[in-house]
Amino acid sequence: MRRLFSTFAHGAPGVGLLLIRVVAGATLIAHAVQTLTAGPEVASAVLHALSAAIGMLLLAGLWTPVAGALAVLDATWRAFSSPGDAGFYILLGVLAAALVLLGPGAWSVDARLFGWKRIEIRDKE
Repeated sequence: MRRLFSTFAHGAPGVGLLLIRVVAGATLIAHAVQTLTAGPEVASAVLHALSAAIGMLLLAGLWTPVAGALAVLDATWRAFSSPGDAGFYILLGVLAAALVLLGPGAWSVDARLFGWKRIEIRDKE
């Protein structure tokens, strides 16, 4: 994971990545919950449950490149399957693609698990 990103952005860029993750993840979760409460078919329910799981991964910032890529695929599929809402899904797909390319930021589980660690070596006395 560390090879995918040179650093995990701190400061204002990190806050920006956090906002993108929160918006994309919360949107995936909210849309999936809204559709699941309507009682869709089993196949559709499974896809929406997967979409909610992807949203949770994005919210936490866990496995962000994989979750973002899956969100791009999900948004692309939904843009083609429901052309009336294509703009919404294109926007969601672009946000997810930005996360894949930029990384999760400093406030993520990925940064805690795979970020640079500081090791202090003490002198022998």
